[in-house]
Amino acid sequence: MSWGFLCDLLSGVNKYSTGIGRIWVAVAFMFRLLVYIVAAESIWKYEQDEFECNIKQPGCENVCFDHFFPVSHIRLWALQLIMVSTPSLLVVFHVAYRQNREKHHNQKLYKSPGEIDGGLLCTYLTSLILKTGFEIVFLVLFYKLYNGFKVPRLVKCDMRPCPNTVDCFISKPTEKTIFLYFLVATSCLCIVLNLSELSYLIFKYSIKCYLKRYIKKCQ
Repeated sequence: MSWGFLCDLLSGVNKYSTGIGRIWVAVAFMFRLLVYIVAAESIWKYEQDEFECNIKQPGCENVCFDHFFPVSHIRLWALQLIMVSTPSLLVVFHVAYRQNREKHHNQKLYKSPGEIDGGLLCTYLTSLILKTGFEIVFLVLFYKLYNGFKVPRLVKCDMRPCPNTVDCFISKPTEKTIFLYFLVATSCLCIVLNLSELSYLIFKYSIKCYLKRYIKKCQ
């Protein structure tokens, strides 16, 4: 899969982000996307082939693997990266709408199409809420699907067609656990950055509105 579209999206959003938003883009690009492409993807590449059980009953290994890994870690991680990045498209589309509107009317309608104010502020806040929501949802999914963030060395399976309880061994469990902890840490960092940016924007524009009202009263 080519991740070029996601890189272009993140670099495009960076133009209209606040300082905290630019830090989020750097974390999403360097510590999540690049780590996924360079290292994590290769670790889980042959996870089903390297999943072994101490019995050669036809279908047993496949059923056990499906039971303990209903969704591949790496595919869920990829889906998370896509879902937490796409809300930023709302901001890009809104800025493009402003630019087209100015072009259509052939006049300057905004101080700057990319300035975060008015309707664009609402769109930006919505994108932050969606990104935070997706981060939390995927962390819960990881925890619920795999009973925690630690990859065990040994799992016991008694699913049919296995004739009895068999021992199954997961490849590179320590390495996978380290990368899952890294995933959780970067997700939590992104949640903190999103909430910080959300609080900053709300506080900034609340003060701005209050000062406008105060000046009007004084006049």
